[in-house]
Amino acid sequence: MPAVATPIKDLLLLEPQVFGDERGWFTEKMNTAALAEAGFSDRVVQVNHSFSVKGVLRGLHFQRAPHDQSKIVFCVRGRLFDVAVDVRPGSPTCGKWYGVELSSENRRGLLVPRGFAHGFYALDDCELLYLCGNASYDKAAEGGLRWDDPAVGVEWPLDGAPQVNERDAAFGGLADLQV
Repeated sequence: MPAVATPIKDLLLLEPQVFGDERGWFTEKMNTAALAEAGFSDRVVQVNHSFSVKGVLRGLHFQRAPHDQSKIVFCVRGRLFDVAVDVRPGSPTCGKWYGVELSSENRRGLLVPRGFAHGFYALDDCELLYLCGNASYDKAAEGGLRWDDPAVGVEWPLDGAPQVNERDAAFGGLADLQV
């Protein structure tokens, strides 16, 4: 799966090669050699699968070191707007965000390295598959960034008020962040 650079260093868009005929299709979702060639070397240690109804906004989440996680995110059913925000202290792009539509149709993936907050907005009912690298989830290491922080300015393609859970709505902004 070819990795395409985004405007934020280390954040990669994965563009699938799809091989199909009248019987169906095949695409590769992960190839460690190809990812290493693109600069990603974390070992996948956890795989998560989630479902969200249309209008749900989840995030922006991250894990603090030493339990910081990288993620390779795919939408396997439906459509979503996926967002990653650089929260790496000292990074020249700290506070910058990148968003892309992931869907079961375009089969794209987003490789979110450690040091990024991640979230998404469900454009349709959708299912996500997360391949998590470096460390398994640790509740004590979880952190978050408010989804609507004006200092970050994510341009979410909202269709009305999003459904955001209490925890995500209580996250602070970039100025309050402790990574």
